[in-house]
Amino acid sequence: MCGTVGMFVGCSALSYCPRALLTTHHSAPDTTTHATTPDPDQHPPYRSPFGTWHQRASVRQAPRRTLEEDDGNLLFFSPALVPASHHPLVKGLPEPVFTSLLVRHLYRYMDFTAKLEYLVVNRTLAGIAHGSTGVTVPEEMRFDALKMYCDEAYHALAATDLRRQIEQYTTIPAVLPDEPFFLRRLQEILASLPAEERPLAELLFVIVSETLISASLAEIPDSDELVPAVRESIRDHALDEGRHHAYFAVFLRHLWAQLSPPERRLAGRLVPRLMDAFLLPDLDSLRIELTGYGLSTDEAEQVITEVYTPDVLSEHTRVTSRMTRRYFEQLGAFDDPAALADLHAHGYTG
Repeated sequence: MCGTVGMFVGCSALSYCPRALLTTHHSAPDTTTHATTPDPDQHPPYRSPFGTWHQRASVRQAPRRTLEEDDGNLLFFSPALVPASHHPLVKGLPEPVFTSLLVRHLYRYMDFTAKLEYLVVNRTLAGIAHGSTGVTVPEEMRFDALKMYCDEAYHALAATDLRRQIEQYTTIPAVLPDEPFFLRRLQEILASLPAEERPLAELLFVIVSETLISASLAEIPDSDELVPAVRESIRDHALDEGRHHAYFAVFLRHLWAQLSPPERRLAGRLVPRLMDAFLLPDLDSLRIELTGYGLSTDEAEQVITEVYTPDVLSEHTRVTSRMTRRYFEQLGAFDDPAALADLHAHGYTG
């Protein structure tokens, strides 16, 4: 992350970035080692979801997922996860073009996965492990953050490795932005906040993304029609993310107990925007892609208008976010009328 020239100038996570702390102090301050463990009345004893990590984590036991010679007879990505592929104007495209549509969707998914992990999630995990987020957690939680750091780095490697294999196998080029859509939206949210509120917003985004991603992965069909390497890679990711989900549900409780009332009100209002940043599709890029397949501008707009209706988008985000919203609701995050109004305005109620 820190070597990506220009992308994180004025990085909002500077307050807990271990590299920043290590380069400005002879010995980095540790905010949790000598701090009191959170009140057991507020937090039950931490039960690590990583007890079998050394035996079950993908980075420790999964083989490298590789393509086979006859994989061209199978699907590289499920059409069920590419809503535009069901529209008559898209279904009528020549077969090689339709295949390119699915493959490029897979490229975007893999790029999303890799950059979410190493640009955002692992920066926060490094802060938790280092004790520099400002959130007091048990020592075992800090140690587990290191295990997740390894998991997420492996997910980024596996996704990038498989994308490169598929690009070579299919000769379909991966045309990807330097900055994925979710990251642009996150940066817009951070830029709209005062500097002192940005670290909390980024912590919340990681909690949101890590509790949403398991629901997103659950949507991916485990079908024999999919290329085995793709199917197994997604399964590896899903098994790891189940543990991550459990961890961040607990981490949220520790964070919430240590927020001031104004910070809690801010958090409640940020959550709907952060869920949108993760869940909403990049329709502008899809328009450009569809016209690249030979559809006119009007036809591309027709596909988007008829496929991504407000009702469809609202239903998808509502269903996928159900567990994440429940965690925040249980803490009273939406008890504030302004937070509840924002939740409703973003389509997450009803």
